[in-house]
Amino acid sequence: MVLSMDNNCSATSFDMELCAEKLKSLGVQVAEDQWRRLIQDAVLKPEVRRYMFYNSRAFQIAIAVVFYMSLWANIYSTVQLCSFGRYWEASVLVTLAAVAVTVVVILVIDCRQRKINMNTDVRLAAVNEIFIKHSLIVGITDALDGPHNILQLWFVHFSPERCLQSLAAHITDLQRTRESGLRHSLDQLCVVMEAVVRPDLGMEEEALHEESPLLSNGVNPNKEPVTCNELLHLIPEGPPEVMAQHLLVIFSGCYVRLLVTGRLPRAVAGGHLEHSSVPCLCQFIRTTALNTHQSWFMGR
Repeated sequence: MVLSMDNNCSATSFDMELCAEKLKSLGVQVAEDQWRRLIQDAVLKPEVRRYMFYNSRAFQIAIAVVFYMSLWANIYSTVQLCSFGRYWEASVLVTLAAVAVTVVVILVIDCRQRKINMNTDVRLAAVNEIFIKHSLIVGITDALDGPHNILQLWFVHFSPERCLQSLAAHITDLQRTRESGLRHSLDQLCVVMEAVVRPDLGMEEEALHEESPLLSNGVNPNKEPVTCNELLHLIPEGPPEVMAQHLLVIFSGCYVRLLVTGRLPRAVAGGHLEHSSVPCLCQFIRTTALNTHQSWFMGR
């Protein structure tokens, strides 16, 4: 099941009524107010929609074109300062160089798009925590429809039982054989949270009494709260089953996005999905999040 909306118009939104009807027809009994609010908070806030627009395929194509033209002009103007710049072969070499560099930049961007994104995928974790109990996982993608950037919210059928058992068994094995490598991989799954500093009330009152002027001027300005950044680990220490459940919920959004766009890596032998060219969710997590040789967390 997929819902679509035009991201170019800020007044548009997903058709939640249609979504509720389809979910009921599939036998999914979830409190509508609960998942509607979570989707609103996850992907429909103005700042999130702006981020998705600037991270969309349409915007990346526009940036690639501007980058190519600017690079070509800069290289060409530099070559003109040399003696061989007046020959037509120089223009061909400039064009080939600009195309090559632009292709490399596009490939780097595409590679980053294959990694989990905190600003989109991880924000759907609360939604997936609800729907995974009803054998559904949710992800979001963008597509081009002429000049319009279309956001698509995908609901994919997923039975978590076998993946949960397989992933828990794999975590148990890693805890026994490579605990330091496991902790290093999971420590990369973190986000920076802004927290308000709350000093001890007694010390604050004492400081106010000591520093208060003898003659009050009657002005009580509203001071901005003092904040600090805290590192929040997405996968806390716990039993393997609990850690596996957290991993399934957090990576569901990324898995759906890569699945529907055809960007999932090929399945390797040993998975419990027989005769399938794409990996299951637990196999995807094992080769990405639990792989100590690379980081799959983007936009920390």
